[in-house]
Amino acid sequence: MRLFTALDLPPEIRLKLEGTVSGLRAETPIHWSPPENLHITTKFVGEWPEEHLDSVGNTLAKLTRFAPFEVAIRNFGWFPNVGAPKVLWVGVHSGDALEKLAAATEECLAKLGIARDPRPYSPHLTLARIKNSAALADLRAQVEKLQPADLGAFTAGGFHLYRSEPGPNSSVYQKLRSYRFETAKTK
Repeated sequence: MRLFTALDLPPEIRLKLEGTVSGLRAETPIHWSPPENLHITTKFVGEWPEEHLDSVGNTLAKLTRFAPFEVAIRNFGWFPNVGAPKVLWVGVHSGDALEKLAAATEECLAKLGIARDPRPYSPHLTLARIKNSAALADLRAQVEKLQPADLGAFTAGGFHLYRSEPGPNSSVYQKLRSYRFETAKTK
């Protein structure tokens, strides 16, 4: 099974993103992420044997010592660059709290033999994947008109372990376990 850890988006942020993206979708027929699939990945685990799911779940339970933290969703960007993009994304900003959670997740899962990501952590929401960037002039112009974009903020009170299954048009995500930060449990 394919696994990853992530923060969920609250419904109001998801709705705002959906409204903003719906205006962009008409500009270019690229592969848009379904709004229900939008999440903030903290660690892509990859393939993991189902019979060892509890080892991942129990290890992740050690990460609940974090305090809730603020997350802001703002500004659009392109990976690897605007000239030859493969991904349209929106930025995720949280000071260093989210980066610390991602690093702690990497650290604890590495003890199970799960490979560390060699790239630096770059929190974002993938809005669309682009196979052919030749016809993106209109989309680039529309995205530029939206900048600077403020799509809302929320308090992250925990994270989730997900299973990812390939689907006919996009992956289907199933939430397997949820982990609330300890200080969030007392509120």
